[in-house]
Amino acid sequence: MLRVAVVGSGPSGVYTAQSLVQQSVVPGVRVDVLDRLPCPYGLVRYGVAPDHEKIKSLQQNLRAVLEDERIAFVGDVEVGARGLTPARLLELYHAVVYCVGAARDRRLGVPGEDLAGSWSATDFVSWYSAHPDALRNGFAGSGAGLDARSAVVIGVGNVAVDVTRILARGADELRPTDVPEGALSALAASRVREVHMVGRRGPGQAKFTTKELRELGALPDARVRVDPADLALDPSYADPSGLPAVNRRNVEVVRGWAADGAGSGADAARGIRLRFFLRPVELLGEGGRVAAVRFERTEPDGAGGVRGTGRYEEIEAQLVLRAVGYKGIPLAGLPFDEARGTVPNEAGRVLRDGAPSSGEYVAGWIKRGPTGVIGTNRPCAKETVASLLSDAAELADRPLAGDPLDALRGLGHEPVAWRGWLSIEDAESALGHSLGRGRVKIPDWAGLRAAAREDTPGA
Repeated sequence: MLRVAVVGSGPSGVYTAQSLVQQSVVPGVRVDVLDRLPCPYGLVRYGVAPDHEKIKSLQQNLRAVLEDERIAFVGDVEVGARGLTPARLLELYHAVVYCVGAARDRRLGVPGEDLAGSWSATDFVSWYSAHPDALRNGFAGSGAGLDARSAVVIGVGNVAVDVTRILARGADELRPTDVPEGALSALAASRVREVHMVGRRGPGQAKFTTKELRELGALPDARVRVDPADLALDPSYADPSGLPAVNRRNVEVVRGWAADGAGSGADAARGIRLRFFLRPVELLGEGGRVAAVRFERTEPDGAGGVRGTGRYEEIEAQLVLRAVGYKGIPLAGLPFDEARGTVPNEAGRVLRDGAPSSGEYVAGWIKRGPTGVIGTNRPCAKETVASLLSDAAELADRPLAGDPLDALRGLGHEPVAWRGWLSIEDAESALGHSLGRGRVKIPDWAGLRAAAREDTPGA
């Protein structure tokens, strides 16, 4: 029997586990899916916006995989410097596949970035998604900066669109979702009336998808405005026919808003302003808190990028969210390419000093970088699993130290099994019922752990 640990229960981890048990090359594979959190599904639970119910429904597909009798969910187990080391995992499993994503935000690298009121978009997403680390990191305690009048979101990808939409959406529209009660109350009391989403390039180069973009114009209590002076700088704006299909549709949506003048919902409570060809150069403070963002006007450089023009403008903001991409985080005991933010690998095999490391593999963003959509993780996982299976005969010959779960408990871990996760689901449903809502997420470590152990014998 080949015992495999998959570290991470997001899509890449679950697709890896699925590929391992569905293949017919190596019989008798057993997979433990380890996660630092007591809850599965990774960014599908903690990264998808609460009002994106269709995408969140992917949890049901992931659930079906994790309920396979050949796969065990092992939650609340940290791997790395403060938990199980990669060396120890290799004593417990024939092979380990790391699917730990890319959890670190890219920084702007400009003066004033650390002023109060300046946050990464991930901090904001974690807060309204009830990630238990949001409380530890202090973001929730700040009131999420929603006492601001004006917010600036830096970036023009789907994460930027998500946080812009949540800032501009009315709390009553979020009440039927699983957004935690504290976040819902804060959003209901929000004073934000203007949200600026700003990119350094034009709408023809923006990374958001058209569906996400159109949702901004469909908000019932917000209006979208576009600055015609920004659009005039984009050579593809007048004739987008040469652009890839998604970019062309994005330009067409923006053109429609520009033609509407004030945009949709002229009498709406909140305004959304899309700005292009502006590069942040400094966050300006007042009394230790961000008060504005200074931007340099950019222009196309003729080679697909932009260059500065030496002209500047300032946008008032008491809340700044940066959404300019992600990088992987080094995992103690594994090699790491800091420049790429990935673990060096060849077809998923971890490389140590340029040579494959027996029994160690990667899949997902930590393998290829933060690219693609959720579905991209499936072929990525299959490639890694193919490499692992070709090594299986050699891997299975290595003796193991004993039962992994017994070893984990011996090291002081209290793993949350699938039954514990089902108890968390029950507790969240009960919480929502008590609040007159549907299911509501538990936002803190203590609450999640207590709920997970409610059904544990002897707890």
